[in-house]
Amino acid sequence: GALAQAATVFLGGCGLPQAWQGRTAYAVLETGFGLGINFLATWARWEADPQRCSLLRYRALEAYPVAADELLRSARQALAEAGEAAHAWSRLPELAQALAQHWATLRPGLQTWMLADGQLELTLAVGEVVPMLGELEPSADAVYLDGFSPSVNPQMWSPQALAAVARHGRAGTRLATYTTQRGVRDGLEALGFDVRRCPGLPPKKHRLEAALQPHAAWG
Repeated sequence: GALAQAATVFLGGCGLPQAWQGRTAYAVLETGFGLGINFLATWARWEADPQRCSLLRYRALEAYPVAADELLRSARQALAEAGEAAHAWSRLPELAQALAQHWATLRPGLQTWMLADGQLELTLAVGEVVPMLGELEPSADAVYLDGFSPSVNPQMWSPQALAAVARHGRAGTRLATYTTQRGVRDGLEALGFDVRRCPGLPPKKHRLEAALQPHAAWG
């Protein structure tokens, strides 16, 4: 299910929630917002954590945003598919509704919305991945490398896109993705990431976790 993937591949792959605990602020970058499940799962996990950071900054890219109704439907469906874990995500539809209330103002380019009484800052960059990465403030503690598969959406996983993602990181920035394609692994390593192949969420056998090393050079 989508929530299991969000929790295992992306949050778990970036060491969350532990990595934001005790921090004043923490920044997440996602390369494919899609139906918003990774964002909503991160919001729900952050909200439930008594040791959470004071400010969570979430920046996400999306070339083709879905309708608000799709966000709400997807959240309900993800919760229904969560099975025994559903109680941990019970707030998901309510959070999706809070997000959908802003959706009418969504336009191409950058927009920032303050949620959770001003403690959650969501910036959505609507447009093609490389130009939009150049528009965003280059600061990320964690990166969710998402956006369909490299074979379906090669632009999202191109060397130019990976380099633009790396420029948002600093020493220790964590990155997580479900793909283990060799081109992605090699590209991340060339940019200074220490990449590890980890057990995947069935039916996928593996996923990737990575950390940006000091003195990384992006060319």
